[in-house]
Amino acid sequence: MTSNTPFVNTRSLSGRTILMSGGSRGIGLAIALRAAADGANIAIMAKTAEPHPKLQGTVYTAAEQLNAAGGKALPIIGDVRNDDDVARAVAETVEAFGGIDIVVNNASAIDLRGTDDMTMKSYDLMADINTRGTFMLSKFSLDALRRSENPHILTLSPPLNLDPKWAGSYLAYTMAKYGMSLTTLGLAEELKDDGVAVNSLWPVTAIDTAAIRNLGGETMAAASRSSDIMADAAHAVLTRPSREATGNFYTDEQVLREEGITDFRPYSLGAPEDKLMQDFFL
Repeated sequence: MTSNTPFVNTRSLSGRTILMSGGSRGIGLAIALRAAADGANIAIMAKTAEPHPKLQGTVYTAAEQLNAAGGKALPIIGDVRNDDDVARAVAETVEAFGGIDIVVNNASAIDLRGTDDMTMKSYDLMADINTRGTFMLSKFSLDALRRSENPHILTLSPPLNLDPKWAGSYLAYTMAKYGMSLTTLGLAEELKDDGVAVNSLWPVTAIDTAAIRNLGGETMAAASRSSDIMADAAHAVLTRPSREATGNFYTDEQVLREEGITDFRPYSLGAPEDKLMQDFFL
């Protein structure tokens, strides 16, 4: 069945518990809001306790939005780079909601400078948040996930693509994002007998977020899609049976096509489909 409207998934996340890194804004918040509309429990671990001068949203404002949307939110102040913070986030989520069904590795840092200009501080930040943070949040959640009836780990990272273009253009960032994707590849294989689904999701086009606006301003934002397309795609993946959907590097368009959606124009912000900006790594 095809549709000319954004995806409506009749499968539900009602009563499911999600632990997400980041999520106070952008794609992560959109994914969380889509789950909240079903009545999901959502624990968000983010550093942003106070308003940022250049970025909207804190973990507390996000929690207010999730509760208003119909979910049950647990705001957790923590840094995905810090072992104790991650362990505490897992423990607090289990204590509050009785378990964890879904882990969403959303937190990510971006710096597109070349090697000459890249500072090691920025390199370490990306490596620690993107690769190490994804590995650690997934690892610390495994015991709880194994007790779930339909456990999922979803990481916002690209398909592994060894075209030299990407490493040659943004080596430090590419290494950090591919580390997230390698975590998907390895954990999917390692956990397949446990029935824990491990997948990555990546947008085909640029998505209108604060990060995109900081990179390219209104011009780039106008050539992007809304974060709703990633929210709808994530919802579709996370409501699939975990033993039937693991080890995939999904794109948002691929997932929605599998659900019968062929017209993505409702997700665009005004630009024609052939004028949308393509995302990195595809």
